Amino acid sequence: MEHTPPPSISSDPAPPAPPRASRLPLYLALAYSVLVIYASLYPFANWRDRGVSPFAFLHAAWPRYWTVFDLVVNVLAYVPLGFLLTLTLRRIPGGRWAAAIVALLLGSLLSFCMESLQTYLPSRVASSIDLACNTLGAAVGAAIAFWRGKRIFRRIGQLQQALLAPTPHAEIGVVLLGIWLLTQLSPETLLFGTGDLRHVLELTPAVPYAAQSFFVLETGVIACNTMVVGLFARTLLADQAYPHLVLIAFFILALATRTLAAAVLITPQDALGWLTPGAEVGLLIGTLLLSLSLLLPAQLRIALAGAALMAGTALVNLTPGNPYSEAALAAWRQGNFLNFNGLTRWVASFWPFVALPYLATCERLYV
Repeated sequence: MEHTPPPSISSDPAPPAPPRASRLPLYLALAYSVLVIYASLYPFANWRDRGVSPFAFLHAAWPRYWTVFDLVVNVLAYVPLGFLLTLTLRRIPGGRWAAAIVALLLGSLLSFCMESLQTYLPSRVASSIDLACNTLGAAVGAAIAFWRGKRIFRRIGQLQQALLAPTPHAEIGVVLLGIWLLTQLSPETLLFGTGDLRHVLELTPAVPYAAQSFFVLETGVIACNTMVVGLFARTLLADQAYPHLVLIAFFILALATRTLAAAVLITPQDALGWLTPGAEVGLLIGTLLLSLSLLLPAQLRIALAGAALMAGTALVNLTPGNPYSEAALAAWRQGNFLNFNGLTRWVASFWPFVALPYLATCERLYV
């Protein structure tokens, strides 16, 4: 009886699954749009109808007071928006050309709406020059994405696959971590400190200033938030991505950002003004606790991050005003950075209340 030989089994590995389309450009574009809206309409106060058409700025004369700095900032502010919108729209019919054109139109429309709304804010001046600069910035960003976007996006995708854990909503976590990094640009906040609601609710400090109490509270705030940020970042990292090295690099980046911001926004002599005795001890304690926490299972790490986040938020609202921060704010060139100052303070205030639900979502993945 003739036997049919069994089918041969190939020893070649199965082809890898195609990479999941990244939504990171979309999330970054949305987050950046919110930041642009906030910076454009800050301080959101004293809205009034001044009897002027919201479109009158289109045919107004050249502004009486302007600086090259203002023009450059208005151009640069919209470059990331045009770039991110083009990457987000890369799959629409028409390909790269259509994506770049639509991104330019959306950036121009956003700027037009912001300038129109500024008509009702006495502290702001609507200007066609700002609209033109914003449009130019969006065009530059769209052009960069048009010519180099495909290559940049491919590299971003490769980096994302190599570093990020294959979990849902990891891109949102990356955006939240980037927003936290933005808060370190403010020289008046405590190092790594977030969640201070006193300027939002107009509350006075719960503890009167004394050197010893400030030292203890500052140490606690920095230690808690060092754990929070480290454990938060660890939830995003794949096990094979050398997470400890990535965390070290991220903390170096955060401290370098803080140092550079202080040097540029205040004076170079104040670049390391944030490195107080409380900061030194807080970083040391926080690093030790973080190193031990990284040995725990993922679910416990996330729960510990949530507890440290709530503790750090409570402590920062108890901490008295920092004399160094007040001096730094007085030395800050508020004329050029007033909107930036308000933006970073509000982002720092509300970051924990967005990060905590995200951590709760991550924890459910391990239940």
